[in-house]
Amino acid sequence: MAEQSSSGSRIRGSRGKRRKQPSTGRRAMTVAAWTTAGLVLIGGSGLGYVYFKLNGNITGVDINSQLGTDRPDDVDNGSMDILVLGSDSRAGANAEYGPDEGGARSDTAMIVHVYEGHKTASVVSVPRDTLVQRPDCTDSDGRTVSGSRRAMFNTAYESGGPACAVKTVEKMSGIRMDHYIEVDFTGFKKLIDKLGGVKITTAKPINDSKSHLNLAPGTHTLDGEQSLGLVRTRKSIGDGSDLGRIQLQQAFMKAFIDQVKSVGVLTNPKKLLDIADTATKAITPDSELDSVSELMSFARGLGGLDAQDVQMITMPVEYDPVDPNRVIPIKSAGQQVWTALKQDKPIPASAVKDSAGDKGDAGTVVRAR
Repeated sequence: MAEQSSSGSRIRGSRGKRRKQPSTGRRAMTVAAWTTAGLVLIGGSGLGYVYFKLNGNITGVDINSQLGTDRPDDVDNGSMDILVLGSDSRAGANAEYGPDEGGARSDTAMIVHVYEGHKTASVVSVPRDTLVQRPDCTDSDGRTVSGSRRAMFNTAYESGGPACAVKTVEKMSGIRMDHYIEVDFTGFKKLIDKLGGVKITTAKPINDSKSHLNLAPGTHTLDGEQSLGLVRTRKSIGDGSDLGRIQLQQAFMKAFIDQVKSVGVLTNPKKLLDIADTATKAITPDSELDSVSELMSFARGLGGLDAQDVQMITMPVEYDPVDPNRVIPIKSAGQQVWTALKQDKPIPASAVKDSAGDKGDAGTVVRAR
């Protein structure tokens, strides 16, 4: 049964209805899902007057034909699951972040589970270095991409595109993804700037030569470039691994949600248009969200969510005994996570108790203002 928004419109992508799917890219900022939610949270129905302009910005990708029928059951319990990846292909405007090596990877990914009623959500970050069983996939050209044992998670996108990333997540979790959203590296920066920056407080100094970010302890309003640096920082926090970076990204995402909720552009049509224009250019959604009206309906369903309503964890993992630079899923703990989400229940604390992903203090380095 499809959920009803407060305005009475039906929210596309609720369970019980066939969905189409998705797009292309590499390192995702964990903040990506809320970029899409922000499109409507800051604009609401006011986006209608620029419908045609914004509609031309959006290109969706339908990957249903690539996924086929070998997918988890479409359970109708009122919840919604979204796979969010980000694009940092080093081509075009993203070239300033490094050489273009001819491919793109989803170096950070998250599974967003919105609970029945759309009042609360859980976010499960998947470390890019997780060794997984990557299934056989069909790419956008119809070619079969062979699966692989002990493949890094972020190679799924690189090898077979969005469909392969979705299929890998579905095989790993047993949960059918209702939607897929991709955010562009450069678009992320521009959106933060249009929002007027994101205010965060650092408890410790951050000095990271790789992400080019230097912040003293205290409160800062980060512009787009600094925000991008923050969500890419890992060498100077925690144990220097991707796990610490994920905790930092999750803390930043909460600050981003607060900023989107407080930006107050409903009485400023020009700012509204600028933000909506930037946001629609920054994302590539699945083909059930590839119009302004569909995005509005989808994001309106997330409009009641505040930062405190979102539970964030890292998929339970431990360091690989063969290669300490990689992590492997903790099967029993992971099963607790996936079972809880399938049943539309909160993730139990016991699921992350022994996980390397939620240990350390990297997530305490940054907090919302």
